Amino acid sequence: MTFDANSLLHAAQQVAGGQQYPKGALYLVATPIGNLADITLRAVQALALADVVACEDTRVTGQFLRHLGMDKKLVPLHQHNEVSGAQALVRQMQDGARVAYVSDAGTPAVSDPGAHLVAAAQSAGLPVVPLPGASSVVTAVSVAGDTQAQGFRFIGFLPSKGAQRSAALRDIATQPYSLVLFEAPHRIGALAKELHEALPLGRVTVCRELTKQFEEIATVPIRELGAWVAENGHRQRGEFVLVVHAQPVAEDEAVLTPPQTELFKHLLQHFPVKQAAGLVSDATGHPRKALYDMALAWKQERDHEHDD
Repeated sequence: MTFDANSLLHAAQQVAGGQQYPKGALYLVATPIGNLADITLRAVQALALADVVACEDTRVTGQFLRHLGMDKKLVPLHQHNEVSGAQALVRQMQDGARVAYVSDAGTPAVSDPGAHLVAAAQSAGLPVVPLPGASSVVTAVSVAGDTQAQGFRFIGFLPSKGAQRSAALRDIATQPYSLVLFEAPHRIGALAKELHEALPLGRVTVCRELTKQFEEIATVPIRELGAWVAENGHRQRGEFVLVVHAQPVAEDEAVLTPPQTELFKHLLQHFPVKQAAGLVSDATGHPRKALYDMALAWKQERDHEHDD
């Protein structure tokens, strides 16, 4: 698909031209995750003004910019050279260049490279300007309809190593949040099996090829995910975003966030178990008995480790 580039650039100038685009700054430009029409006018304007466009893959970005009627100096910056390449871009910004950074799709520095470049620019005292745009994470969460969730957590790709992967899957089974996972097509079948073992009664929203021509979205019981994938050969192609629905918390249970857990353990170092549980209950709304039992379980686990 191609745009009328002249009309697009004119529209960007009309709508977004009044924004501030300082020189000597880094612009993080979110790009479409599949559908080129999802580009924002502000992103077009920032790219048009950029002196340099750093990118994850020059071939992908070069084709993308040609659709927009642009011919820019491209600098490759990916996971293998980001740390070393960031300093050269910082020097260009210090000389007054506007540097735009784009990943192949979506928002830089989320699951794609970009964080090292941002940190380098900030350390040098340079402005970093984020431009919002298409996000597979937010897109998937919005269509999941997970009414039980207390917010969502972005996980991305699960660890590939056995012990770390097993621990991450066990953690999934206890979360009161929607959990957003990424998976490659050649591993989606294995992930479906692992999720079924970890969460046999759970639900999942599976999004394949989000925003693209053959986009497919389904919410199914996790036990049926493997069959859903195998039902059609096309479902084993493309990129996957999965939203594992939150696990409902029983009235007599408590699931703490990591900061709440850290606070509870800190209080236990200074207060009796009953008092610490009461303080955390007042702060979080979780049942006191559940928190009391949780603290006793931690104590037993700690005592067992010391015995070993």
